[in-house]
Amino acid sequence: MSAEHQIEVLNLDLPAAAKPAGLYQPVLIRGNLAYVSGHGPLLSDGSFITGKVGEGLDVAAAKAAARQTGLAILASLRAKLGSLDRVKQVVKSFGMVNAVTDFNEHPAVINGYSELMAEVFGPEAGVGTRSAMGAGSLPLDFAVEIEAVFEIK
Repeated sequence: MSAEHQIEVLNLDLPAAAKPAGLYQPVLIRGNLAYVSGHGPLLSDGSFITGKVGEGLDVAAAKAAARQTGLAILASLRAKLGSLDRVKQVVKSFGMVNAVTDFNEHPAVINGYSELMAEVFGPEAGVGTRSAMGAGSLPLDFAVEIEAVFEIK
């Protein structure tokens, strides 16, 4: 299955690849691994989905933000690799959810990202290891931030 074909079939709208908000590389290639720096839920208009789960955002909105973060990650990967068809496997993802202290559904939120990766890369290549945790705050008040490692061809 071609990831680029899946993007078309699913009618996904990838935002423009984000520019770094500090001194780092959005995607760094080392050998056959692509390390993706933390990304937020970037929208096509250049704005972000912001807010805290439990204070204005519910689980469904946060899950949508995680999916949007996945789209931003795909945009950065495509910009660096030239094609998402170079991705062989999602290896590891680390998701952070901007949430109130008593929130405990972090995995359900980050599933928005994980489900997107499985849709684009398939049920084997699109599912890797993952962690999900809560954060008292995130840069620019992102609702979600995710970093990941991908095996590439």
